[in-house]
Amino acid sequence: MKIIEYNNFKIRPLAGAMGAEILDVDLKNISDDTFKEIYKAFVDYQVIGILDQDLNSDQYLEFGRKWGEIHHYPYMKGLETHPEILEIVKTEKDTYAFGNVWHSDGSFTEIPPKATMLYAQELPPAGGDTLFANMYQAYDTLSDQMKEILGSLRGLYVGDQPLKLGNFTGAKSMKQQDPGKTKVHTYHPIIRTHPDSKNKALYIGGHAVEIEGMTKEESTPILNYLKSHSTRPEFICRLKWSPGTIAIWDNRCTQHYAVDDYAGFRRRMHRITIIGEEAPY
Repeated sequence: MKIIEYNNFKIRPLAGAMGAEILDVDLKNISDDTFKEIYKAFVDYQVIGILDQDLNSDQYLEFGRKWGEIHHYPYMKGLETHPEILEIVKTEKDTYAFGNVWHSDGSFTEIPPKATMLYAQELPPAGGDTLFANMYQAYDTLSDQMKEILGSLRGLYVGDQPLKLGNFTGAKSMKQQDPGKTKVHTYHPIIRTHPDSKNKALYIGGHAVEIEGMTKEESTPILNYLKSHSTRPEFICRLKWSPGTIAIWDNRCTQHYAVDDYAGFRRRMHRITIIGEEAPY
């Protein structure tokens, strides 16, 4: 892929559909202008990987807060010293890989996370990549009639449903918690307008279980079609992790999938999620 020059760094696109790596940036010391360019790349490419970082937890959180208020994941506890940071770990003996289903983070919450950032701490010798799907393209390639039908519909997004491998019973190395009074059943539009780009995106994923006003029998075929359509190969990029990579993706216009192809090896990541400015519209 061609290297693209920005004012403060270089960009290397990951795929034709979406995604880019940012080169030659040290996040321990960035100017306001550099952050604005990073944010622009985030909006333009939907997922960015910033390579070769060496941040402690305080520095990582400081960078995270530049993006907005920190979102707390309701089902898992954060680090003891930094509860805003969720440690996602699969050990050599674990059978469960967190995020191993197509989804948009926190779509089941009233105001879903705007962005997610994931910082590679320990990686397997091979595998453990993350796939991303472009929900702008997923919307654009629907028929005009389907766009019109979906434009007035809302989906029910549920956090505690039995997703594929989604009950966390195999996540023995992660600190689980009861979500308590946190609302984890929420309705959102199936088509949303991105507040920065103003483009329309399909808002779908593994947490969408029903369409408001329809029976389950009526809505299931529609949702199954949309979930299949939205992850067509031509919409996807693959991020290959390296030590020190921090990836940041836009939950408002992407889905992602953690590839579980490293059985017998350890993978440990630190996640921060950023609260959206508003509920989807």
